[in-house]
Amino acid sequence: MAASTAPPSAESFWSDAERHLVRYGGEFTREIIDRAAGSFLFTADGRKILDFTSGQMSALLGHSHPAIVATVQRQVATLDHLYSGMLSRPVVDLARRLADTLPAPLEKALLLTTGAESNEAAIRMAKLVTGKHEIVSFARSWHGMTQAAASATYSTGRKGYGPAAPGNFAIPVPNAYRPDFTAADGSLDWNRQLDFAFDLIDAQSTGSLAACLVEPILSSGGIIEPPVGYFAALREKCRERGMLLILDEAQTGLCRTGTWYAFERDGVVPDILTLSKTLGAGLPLAAVLTSDEIEQEAHKRGFLFFTTHVADPLVAAVGNTVLDVLITDKLDERARSLGAFLRAGLTDIAGRHAVVGDIRGRGMLAGLELVVDRETKQTSDELGTRVTRRCLELGLHTNIVQLPGMGGVLRIAPPLTATEDELELGLTILDEAIGDACAGL
Repeated sequence: MAASTAPPSAESFWSDAERHLVRYGGEFTREIIDRAAGSFLFTADGRKILDFTSGQMSALLGHSHPAIVATVQRQVATLDHLYSGMLSRPVVDLARRLADTLPAPLEKALLLTTGAESNEAAIRMAKLVTGKHEIVSFARSWHGMTQAAASATYSTGRKGYGPAAPGNFAIPVPNAYRPDFTAADGSLDWNRQLDFAFDLIDAQSTGSLAACLVEPILSSGGIIEPPVGYFAALREKCRERGMLLILDEAQTGLCRTGTWYAFERDGVVPDILTLSKTLGAGLPLAAVLTSDEIEQEAHKRGFLFFTTHVADPLVAAVGNTVLDVLITDKLDERARSLGAFLRAGLTDIAGRHAVVGDIRGRGMLAGLELVVDRETKQTSDELGTRVTRRCLELGLHTNIVQLPGMGGVLRIAPPLTATEDELELGLTILDEAIGDACAGL
């Protein structure tokens, strides 16, 4: 009997999903996604959904960008995967070109697959080079779900899995909207907060501080950007203790914030930089960038990170195409102009809805914090859930971060290829969804 070519019904699809899939975080969105193009997703039942999260904050150039499609089709037909000890031109080209986008002394690259893997490699390298093992991260961080990366992740997912890697410490996040250390005028006193944080680190450390791993803008932590001057001071804290500074630019790297790298704002160059999401524009590609000095020391000490898909040519070719598009289309400039347009629209929404407590972020990475009272900044998990659910009903996919002590924070990260009309559509839907959600409270 011939197999049917008709797709399974929606009922059958969800029955199979519930029976056979491991749930890996929250509930699945009850939409069957059939295809995606540009800034939009298309469901099996014909709905068109504007994607304000760029997939998993990764589709920097939108979905199915013609240049990416052409590269994948060409590369997969000629050279897709190799023994991990072999090299190809796309890999060496991408390493060289990434170095060209970065300030000295960042010139050595290790090409991997995911953000967790790149952070794992960076931590492993830092421990080997320094001969120490303690890692410091922000208390609302997200660096990945593998062992060392997960041990440096504090926003969620720590309970129930047994001991984390030894020697991991958290420091408070410098959140200007919800300051814990305040100056006389009530503003965040981040200098005092940072001093206090490292007093505690020094008290707990066994004298083996290896590195500080942080995001320039905390994403899963609620789109929180430390104030200007903070990272220079943090780097000095690291230098005083012989620690390396590792910056995780999974979501902020490669033009999303309006500059090629978010750390450029602060004039601070990390010892190790990790990239992922945006580098592959939706495909699994990540990188660790460091100096010749650190790489030489790591190699001398026997650095080992030999994985199945290290230096794979297929995704490296995609990475080269991503750089081509970013440069040719001047997407750093575009992120600045679109980011200003997005910020103005969010500010306009805040003027109409008292539940918008704060707007933050940079370029095409924005955060909008929802509260039920602007004066007390009282939070409401229910409000955030209502808004995101209503957005999806109206044709907009956005993401909410809900953490203890914070309101629901909408993470907004459209593709850099989005148009002003598409941003305007998303803003219109968001405005309507907030109004509808508030009416239901």
